Amino acid sequence: MKISIGNDHAGPEYKKAIVEMLKAKGHEVTNYGTDSADSVDYPDFGHPVANDVSEGKADLGIVICGSGNGISMTVNKHPKVRAALCWIKEIAILARQHNDANIISIPARYTSIPQAVEMVDAFLNTEFEGGRHQTRVDKISC
Repeated sequence: MKISIGNDHAGPEYKKAIVEMLKAKGHEVTNYGTDSADSVDYPDFGHPVANDVSEGKADLGIVICGSGNGISMTVNKHPKVRAALCWIKEIAILARQHNDANIISIPARYTSIPQAVEMVDAFLNTEFEGGRHQTRVDKISC
């Protein structure tokens, strides 16, 4: 699977752990995130991930910022993107099953690195259920 990942200054260590897990499982990863704790602007790292997902260059995306909110708002502006802010594994699973989310947004300041890795793994391994959920997903885009 092709995965794009982007993060601001709150997420370098999260990204590192997630990318290690993804590569160990054979996924191809495109990294748009910063590797520094120096303050940066999350949209600069979210837009490239959203572009990849929107244009079909990536199957799924991962974005990380302090609260997960700002970067989620950013990527959700792109066509065909359905980003879900997740803070526990069960939310990540439901986001895929019920909402066909294609980008997971992680709040680095409110989750641990092991939680984030677990959420990403669950997100990637959960399929959209379709059915009654498809009708709702079809109504998301403006």
